[in-house]
Amino acid sequence: MYKIAVMGGRDTVMGFKALGLDTYPVSDATEARGIFNKLTSQDEKYAIIYLEETLSKTLAQEIARFTDKATPAIILIPGREGSQGLGLTALQNAVIRAIGTDIL
Repeated sequence: MYKIAVMGGRDTVMGFKALGLDTYPVSDATEARGIFNKLTSQDEKYAIIYLEETLSKTLAQEIARFTDKATPAIILIPGREGSQGLGLTALQNAVIRAIGTDIL
């Protein structure tokens, strides 16, 4: 059975814990990279990994490995500072790759 994970700053991820999702609060880039690699290993069964936008630049190379794969879906979410627009941009790019045009 597939699971859902949320990774980001403590303030961002703790609300998701109440929903029953696996939460991974991180405090720096090194910790984020280690946890992301663990979550995306073949031993883990995550269908979706929600990732705070602020971590996406740090983990760009790791995220790129999953751009054309069905699982896990890496979905960027805003942090407590608010949206940086990276999640919407990533979604638009995925839609363009999937159907050939931007419908958003």
